[in-house]
Amino acid sequence: MHTNSADASSASHPDFAHLRRLHAQAVRDSVALIRRVTPDDLSRPTPCSAWTLAELLAHMTAQHHGFAAAALGKGQDLAHWSVRPLGTDPVGLYTAAAEHVIAAFATVEGPDSAFALPEFSTTRTFRAVRAIGFHLIDYVVHSWDVARALGLAYTPDTELLRAALPIARAVPDDDSRLAPGSAFQPGLATDEDADTLERILAALGRSPHWRGPEDGTATRDTRS
Repeated sequence: MHTNSADASSASHPDFAHLRRLHAQAVRDSVALIRRVTPDDLSRPTPCSAWTLAELLAHMTAQHHGFAAAALGKGQDLAHWSVRPLGTDPVGLYTAAAEHVIAAFATVEGPDSAFALPEFSTTRTFRAVRAIGFHLIDYVVHSWDVARALGLAYTPDTELLRAALPIARAVPDDDSRLAPGSAFQPGLATDEDADTLERILAALGRSPHWRGPEDGTATRDTRS
C-alpha cells in the first residue's frame, strides 16, 4: 500500500492532523455564513471599524490565497497576498479561495514545515503549526464579524472554540496592536461569566456586545 506524504504526516503527528481538521471547520463555517451574503449586504458596517462587509470579504479572500501560497512554498511572493476587487460573484470567489487554502494545508508534510508569511515578517519563516493556528483564529473571529454584520447567529463547535482560545491568548498584546492596519486591537476585559467565544473576541480587541445597525442599538465598534 502506498501513502502520500500528507497521509504519513497525519499518522506521525495526530495533533497536527487534528489542528488541520479544526482549521477546515473554521473556514467552512465562514463559507456557510458568507453564502448568506447578498449584493445589498456588501455595504453593511462590520465590527472591523475601517471595513464594510465588502472590504472584509475582499480581505478574507486575499488571506486565503496568501496562506495557501505559503503552504505551497510560494508565500514570499506578495502578489499572492494582494486584495483584489470582488467582481460579480464575490461569494463564489470566496468559496473557491476557502477550499483552495484547505487543500493547500492538507499537502503540508508536518508541523515544522516552513511558511513564509511576509505580512508577519520578511526576515523569518514560521512553523506550519503556528501558521495554521494564525489562520484558524482569524477565521473564527472573522466569521463572527460576518455574522454580526448580517445579524446572524454564529455558534461554532465547542471543540473548535476550546482550541482557538489559547491561540487567541498567545497573540502578543503589545504596542504592535496600535499600529495602522493591525489585525487586532488591544485586548478587552471580560465578565466573569463570559463564554469561550466572548473570551476569544475580547482577547483580540473585539467587543462581544457589538451589534449591527439592524438592531438599532449600536454603531460601528472603534476596534478593528
